[in-house]
Amino acid sequence: MNILFVCMGNICRSPLLEGWARHVLATAGQGHRVRLDSAGTGGWHAGEPPDPRAIAAAARHGIDIRGQRARAVQPGDFHAFDLILAADRDNLRWLHQHAPADNRAELHLALAWCGVADEDVPDPYYGNAAGFDATCHLARAAAQGLLRKLAPQA
Repeated sequence: MNILFVCMGNICRSPLLEGWARHVLATAGQGHRVRLDSAGTGGWHAGEPPDPRAIAAAARHGIDIRGQRARAVQPGDFHAFDLILAADRDNLRWLHQHAPADNRAELHLALAWCGVADEDVPDPYYGNAAGFDATCHLARAAAQGLLRKLAPQA
């Protein structure tokens, strides 16, 4: 399965979602079953590493996201990924608006699809470290939910 996590700039929420999913799946011995990536609906941070506050929040939990680089969602992503999980409703709406007619990816809200809650992952960008920690906790819960959903398919 190929899964893409999407937020606005691909420097805060989607790198944390990808990092936690990679960690939880690898820890459970399931990392080989899933190809993970992240992207943003905007490309203004393309090529940049995640926000230093996101890197620090992940590192406090032993997750290393320093190697990730931001990129924008590309038309080919709608064919290359089976599942595209948006951090919030605005980005999910953007994905639906930009999906090609022959889109093969399922588009969902990340926390809802992972069975955490039918809500958005709040954007911590304009906040402080506490907001990044809160995002980190939601990303961990989403990753654990992702593992539970994928486990029956093993």
